[in-house]
Amino acid sequence: MPHTEQRAMRRVLRREIAGTIGLLTDEHDFTAMRRYRTFTFDDHTTYLQQVEALLRTLAAQGSHTTVALFDPEEYAEFCARNNLEPDAPSSRTRFTAELAATGPAIPYEGQPLAELVPDLIDEAVRQATWQYATNVLARLGACASCGEDIGRSAFAHASHLIARILDTASPGHRHLVCSVSAAPETLVAVLHADEAPDGTAHLDETEALEFTSVLALGIATHSAGGLVMRTTAPGSPDRVYGWRLRGERLQPLTAAEVFDAYCTDIESGDLVSPESGVDYCTPPDLGDDGRTPGHAH
Repeated sequence: MPHTEQRAMRRVLRREIAGTIGLLTDEHDFTAMRRYRTFTFDDHTTYLQQVEALLRTLAAQGSHTTVALFDPEEYAEFCARNNLEPDAPSSRTRFTAELAATGPAIPYEGQPLAELVPDLIDEAVRQATWQYATNVLARLGACASCGEDIGRSAFAHASHLIARILDTASPGHRHLVCSVSAAPETLVAVLHADEAPDGTAHLDETEALEFTSVLALGIATHSAGGLVMRTTAPGSPDRVYGWRLRGERLQPLTAAEVFDAYCTDIESGDLVSPESGVDYCTPPDLGDDGRTPGHAH
């Protein structure tokens, strides 16, 4: 086979290879990696520029690249666990390969790094929130009075509540936010639901699992929390509804309470100007469906 033909075939095969780049998103993590002699960058801004240039080059060559969040502390633990030399490019490559399967990662689709980095950080926060919620639910154990698994029961009840909310919601796109007060900080999960032609709600399975886990954590631990839903449909104003989590129930907020919650800055407590074309509404009471069947834990 001619040498030029072999090179052409290798170029075709190269386009079939998916790659992963481990990204140091902030100055603190970048500084931590500089203690390794084989990590040759000395300026974070230049490092980010070079990563972006590489991503654009790979995309132009037809390659698919995933960008993963590189955590120096996790990397050091990975090397210690696998008896690897941390000051070696091959060790960083092995760690990055594992990140592609287990860590926070998003595909590069030509977006500027200024957009990609916040999305990657959001993905990391989302994963950490879900992992924390599931770990707490798994550790709660069984109810002392009935022997029922508390975490599993709370998850089932949370799933039921979400289904009831979506079933009783106005037609259109639904955007739900659930927040639960938990140490060391409040957990927040987001769920998007689009209405299918048959009237059923279309959900992203991963998003739904994470959202349900956070709500279940609030139910199982009787933590303070709440749920807000915004519905959007062509030709009608957006509608915002809210519920307060009380024990195992979601208690509807009045329209005034929804307005106050939606128009107050969470961090500062300052009032935020209400949006035009938005109705703040009292949601339907979930009634008996808002309570765990049988007994409370």
